[in-house]
Amino acid sequence: MRDLTRLPKAHLHVHLESAIRWATLQEIGTANGVPVPDPPAGGPVVFDGFRRFADLGTIVRDCLRRPEDFRRIAVEFCADEAAQGTRYAEVTFTAAAHGERLGRPEMPLEAVLEGLAEGQATYDIECRVLLDHSRRRSVDRARRTVDLAARYAADGVLGVGLAGDESHPLAPFAEVIESAREAGLHLVHHAGETCGPASIREAMTVGHAERLGHGIRVLDDADLVAEVRDRGLPLEVCPSSNVALGLARSFAAHPLPRLRDAGLVVTVNTDIPSIVGTTLTDEYARIREAFGYDDAVLAELSRAGVESSFAPETIRARLRREIDAWLSSPVA
Repeated sequence: MRDLTRLPKAHLHVHLESAIRWATLQEIGTANGVPVPDPPAGGPVVFDGFRRFADLGTIVRDCLRRPEDFRRIAVEFCADEAAQGTRYAEVTFTAAAHGERLGRPEMPLEAVLEGLAEGQATYDIECRVLLDHSRRRSVDRARRTVDLAARYAADGVLGVGLAGDESHPLAPFAEVIESAREAGLHLVHHAGETCGPASIREAMTVGHAERLGHGIRVLDDADLVAEVRDRGLPLEVCPSSNVALGLARSFAAHPLPRLRDAGLVVTVNTDIPSIVGTTLTDEYARIREAFGYDDAVLAELSRAGVESSFAPETIRARLRREIDAWLSSPVA
């Protein structure tokens, strides 16, 4: 079997705030007077409810206060992704919420972009940014998210998306979504993670989604499977996250193989890596072990990430060559 760390990968669904090194979070928390617990121990995390996961998110938000905090986590994100063989990443960041919380609307995003620029130059990785907005929060904040994305598009912000509790519909954000389209921003929404086919249909119609964040519940509706397949709409699948949040009974029971067997475009991602205790290489390794996929299939999954990305053709062409070279390299 070939070394999966060396497999060139695109990472399309990962939240910056949930990719922070735990030691970094503790150091930043100490500097800002926020107590941070020790990291979860004992292997992959399984939460006993969404509340525990949300509580960890609150701690992370409370820690991030200064420009240097946001710059640091962005630089370290690049370092950690590059170490896992990620060659291109589209990292999600909740910029408007941080700016509103801190009373400095542009600062968090500007600091993250500065950190990513430094990290890319240092670690030979390409990173772009997607800005997300919780469905539970106001339409006005969603407008600020779109405004930030449009203003900083030249600096690497690709698009926006609605995230969070899918029981809150996208309909109230329809006008904001249209304004994002008019601004030339990409649209990627969380859908079909905790709710069923109706969530996915809304993301496709009201949301004009170009990819589906998670999308695993598509299998609940055969007609929807056919529609998503015919459109070639990629799924951002995050197996360990789904298991940790109780959306799949175990890694072996995850629907990823059934999604592929249905002819859907499946990409592999981590979602919340530091909270779950995984990396992108870990995800590929667990997929290899759980489903018995050989290196050719793992390379197909990596290619799907590249082709589903919003990267320019020059980057996608280079990554195709690098994946082919990995697959033709000697087996260890």
